[in-house]
Amino acid sequence: MTRVLVAGLGDTGVLCAGALARHAMVRRGVSVTGVSPTTGLVSGQELGLRLTKPDAWSRDYRIPYRSFRRLDRVDVVHGRLVSSDLAARTVSVVGADGSPRELGYDVLVVATGVANGFWRSDAVRTDDAVATDLADRHARLAAAGSVAVVGGGAAATSAAYNVAVRWPGKRVDLYFPGERGLPQHHGRTWAGVRRRLEAAGVVLHPGRRAVLPASDEPAPGPVTWSTGQPAADADLVLWAVGRVRPHTGWLPDSVLDEGGFVRTGPDLRVPGGDGVFAIGDVAATDPLRSTARNFQHRVLAANVAAYVDGRPLQEISLPGRRWGSVLGPQRTGLEVFNPSGRPFRIPRVVVDRALQPWVVKKGIYGGVRR
Repeated sequence: MTRVLVAGLGDTGVLCAGALARHAMVRRGVSVTGVSPTTGLVSGQELGLRLTKPDAWSRDYRIPYRSFRRLDRVDVVHGRLVSSDLAARTVSVVGADGSPRELGYDVLVVATGVANGFWRSDAVRTDDAVATDLADRHARLAAAGSVAVVGGGAAATSAAYNVAVRWPGKRVDLYFPGERGLPQHHGRTWAGVRRRLEAAGVVLHPGRRAVLPASDEPAPGPVTWSTGQPAADADLVLWAVGRVRPHTGWLPDSVLDEGGFVRTGPDLRVPGGDGVFAIGDVAATDPLRSTARNFQHRVLAANVAAYVDGRPLQEISLPGRRWGSVLGPQRTGLEVFNPSGRPFRIPRVVVDRALQPWVVKKGIYGGVRR
């Protein structure tokens, strides 16, 4: 029996574990174990919806692992990875009750993701703790009369727009360091999103590079700027500045780059770690961390099978720009931007009745129980 261990069951890890555990892999004599600090998927997607409508967000982005049909054959371990011995092919996990445990593997898939602001964490939490955190952050945001969102990426843009739409009476300011937001998207994407931000009443402040606080936790202002502008005050400041920290403290430095990300080859194997693969935001595949998207979990599963069988592995193919939805699902539907920045809209009825239940939950995840 070949033992595959998936470290991290976030957005990418769930897809990888599910693909690895499909019947074709089971017939090969492969067992799959996943390690996660939570008892279910707590997605890092759609920050704006998560903050403004946590109940609606939870229906599609917070799902117990037992609900995923493809994870029925996966042994899920609830705990935090603390160390590894790649030569001995073992990892050490501290469980939710504080007890240590050692897990062996033949193939290790590193999908532990990154910390990126206050909404992505590797802390060991129960489902109740996650629910309480979501409710508390929503309540603090609802009570604020003015909100400053700092950051120019998709998370910051989504947060600013959704707050302005959810509470039209709030003052919402979006501060970003460049001449435009969404620097990793096509210019047409920013042009379209900017129009929607301005129509929603979001006040845009380009050319503002913030002096970053020690913590990314939302807090009252003021915000000071290293670019020389007067300080900006707000009842609540949302930090979404892309201060990314990979969850790799449990891995040896020999497989990490200077930023702490896992070094990978074009086939997702980790140099210096026999039988080790890496995927998602934690993997140093390209500047956009594109294997966290673009269906690369399928390549990962195929390459693990090829590695087990001793066959050649395939290489990943990645886009040069980020694309997809920026603002998330709205009352009128979901606007998606293609790689060239041109939008198309999926009507809300299609999102609710076809996209989420059939395309995402049935097609991509392989079935999610109610």
